[in-house]
Amino acid sequence: MAKNLIIYYSRKGENYWNGSVKNLAKGNTEIVAEFIQKAIGGDMFEVDTVKPYAKDYYACADEAKRELNSQARPKLKKYLESIDGYDNVFVCGPCWWGTFPMAMFTQLEKLTWGGKNVFAVMTHEGSGLGSCEQDLKRICKGATIGKGISVHGAEAARAERGVEAWAKSVVK
Repeated sequence: MAKNLIIYYSRKGENYWNGSVKNLAKGNTEIVAEFIQKAIGGDMFEVDTVKPYAKDYYACADEAKRELNSQARPKLKKYLESIDGYDNVFVCGPCWWGTFPMAMFTQLEKLTWGGKNVFAVMTHEGSGLGSCEQDLKRICKGATIGKGISVHGAEAARAERGVEAWAKSVVK
C-alpha cells in the first residue's frame, strides 16, 4: 500500500473570503489537508515560519508579494529532513500571488524528490492552481507531478466529497 505525506501551509486569522476579509479559526488549506488525510491516510507536516506573517490580511499580502518578488526563503520553525518511505506527496497551500507561499519552497527545496508522485493542492479566491504545478516541476526534480486540485477557499469546509474523490483517484 502506498504511503502518503501531506505537506501544508495554512493561514489562520484574517483571510480574504468572497470579496471581504473574514477571521478564520482554522485556515482553508488545513481543512483541505485534513480531508485528504481522512480520505487516503497519511502523515501530515505543517510548514510554519519562524517570523509570523502579519495578522492583518492586507499587510500579509504585501509581505507575500515582497517575498515572491525577492524569491525569499523564510526560515521555518522545523524542517522535514527526508521524504524517504513516502510514495505520494501532497503539497498544499494557499495561492499567494499565483503560487505557494515562499515558505513552502523553503521546505520543498531541502528534499530529494526522485521517484515520488507529487500533487499540488491550492486553496484560492479565484486563482485556481496558478503556476504552482510548474513551480513544483522546477523544484521537485525527479518526481512525477500528478493532477492537482484547486479549492475555492470560501467553500473549503464544504469541499470534502470533491477532495476525497480527487485524492482517491490520484493515489496509486
